[in-house]
Amino acid sequence: MEMKKRINLELRNRAPEKVTELVLDNCRSSNGEIEGLNDSFKELQFLSMANVELTSLAKLPTLSKLRKLELSDNVISGGLEVLAERCPNLTYLNLSGNKIKDLGTVEALQNLKNLKSLDLFNCEITNLEDYRDSIFELLQQITYLDGFDQEDNEAPDSEDDDDEGDEDDDDDENEAGPPGEYEEEDDEDDGASDLGEGEEEEEVGLSYLMKEEIQDEEDDDDYVEGGDEEEEGE
Repeated sequence: MEMKKRINLELRNRAPEKVTELVLDNCRSSNGEIEGLNDSFKELQFLSMANVELTSLAKLPTLSKLRKLELSDNVISGGLEVLAERCPNLTYLNLSGNKIKDLGTVEALQNLKNLKSLDLFNCEITNLEDYRDSIFELLQQITYLDGFDQEDNEAPDSEDDDDEGDEDDDDDENEAGPPGEYEEEDDEDDGASDLGEGEEEEEVGLSYLMKEEIQDEEDDDDYVEGGDEEEEGE
C-alpha cells in the first residue's frame, strides 16, 4: 500500500507531458489500472509495469508514442487487441510470466505493424509444439521472439553496443594517449639518462682536474725552484 501511494505521489508531482520513461514495477494496480497513469503522458516512449497484478489491459491509457512496454509477471490472459488501439507504435513488448496459453490470444498482436520484438518467457504458450515456428508464422512483422530470431541469432542489446563502443573509444584513447603525454615521459627518460651520463662525466672530470691541479702544482714548484737558483746565480 505504501508503494502504491509513493508511486501515485510521484506521478502527480511530475509534469506528465515531459516524461519519456516511466517505471512502475512492483506497485499495485486497482481494477486493472494504476492511479495517476493516464492519457496526459503524451511523450512517453518507455513504460514498465512488471509485477503490478494486472489482469487486463482494458484501462491502459492511449500512449501513441510508446515504443517499449514491459508487462512481465502479471496475470494477463487476453485482451491484447487493446494494444494496437492505444499503443500503435510499439516495437518491443514483454509479456513474460503471464497467463497466455494459446495462439488465438497472440493473434491480436498482428495489428501492431511496428512490433519487432516479443517476449513470452514463462507463459504456457511456450509449451506448444512448434511454438516458435507458429509465432513467427502468425506474427510475420516480428524479428525476435524471446530474444532470438528464426535462425537463433540473439537480439542485439543497444545499451551493450553503446558500452562496447565507449570501451573501444577508451582503448583507442589509451593507445594513442593525450597529445604530448608520452613525449613528456620520453623527455623525462632522456633527462634521466642524460643526468646519469652527466654524473659519470662529472666524476671523470673531477679526477682528471685533480690530476691536472697536482701536475700544475708540481710545475709551479719546479718553476719556483728554478727561479730561486737563477736569483742566487745572479
